[in-house]
Amino acid sequence: MLLLLSSICAGLCLCGFVWVTIRPVAQSPFGAGVHGSHVLMHLLWPWVAALQPWCEPLVSWRMRTAIHRAVQQAGLPPVWRPGHVLALQVLAFLAGVPVLLLVLAVLTDLSGLQRLLWALMAAGAFAVLPRWQLELLGRRRRQDMLRELPFLLDMTTLCVEAGLNLQAALQQAVRHGPPGPLRDELQRVLDEIRTGMPRTQALARMARRVGLEAVAHLVAALVHAEQTGSSLAPLLRAQSDQRRAERFLRAEELALKAPVKMLFPLVSCIFPCTFLIIGFPIVFQILQDVS
Repeated sequence: MLLLLSSICAGLCLCGFVWVTIRPVAQSPFGAGVHGSHVLMHLLWPWVAALQPWCEPLVSWRMRTAIHRAVQQAGLPPVWRPGHVLALQVLAFLAGVPVLLLVLAVLTDLSGLQRLLWALMAAGAFAVLPRWQLELLGRRRRQDMLRELPFLLDMTTLCVEAGLNLQAALQQAVRHGPPGPLRDELQRVLDEIRTGMPRTQALARMARRVGLEAVAHLVAALVHAEQTGSSLAPLLRAQSDQRRAERFLRAEELALKAPVKMLFPLVSCIFPCTFLIIGFPIVFQILQDVS
């Protein structure tokens, strides 16, 4: 009788575990395309969406503002909320604990409590990974925008000099420009203008989303030119020349930093080998003379 009750309880526990595990997949509140094309994110998104209502109240206002800005700069869909990022961090922490426990059990002879404490402390690094990846995506996206900005400015300048207004010039730049995050942002600006939003407001929103000083200066110059009625062609030409000069200076700065970055591997890897090759015959000869 006791064995039967134990089997029934085990079966109920198994059914409950399967129900809790499969339910988020069946009742995911968002469709495809929210999480992008990454396979791991595609698998984790149902549980992220299921944990989001529980994690959203735990996000402070300062943290909410920082995550919202990072999500915008990373180019994630607007459906991403700070609770999703925190839920992803929680999942990373929960996934890191058993992995680290297994690794510590195989590689060390610590007690169970010590392994658990070390696993909990080390799993904090797993929880930081989503925020770090979010910042990395934003940094790469900003670098791509800086590379695309001079060319799109040149196309816009040529269209303005040919007689088109700013909105039509931006449309031509979006239509014929290279694919990338900056072109997507300009397309979003044009869509907002078509819905009735003022052009200056749409450009200002783009500058806040992008988070680039160069784009902010460009938008401020365009807004000032529109308010004062100045000609756009010389302004755009000057902005394009300035962006190209800044890109050249950034490349020059990276070239000057390269020797400093090479100093550590040079000292730690190459110099010891060189000294070993040079000093080994000398030491060997000295030892032979002494003996």
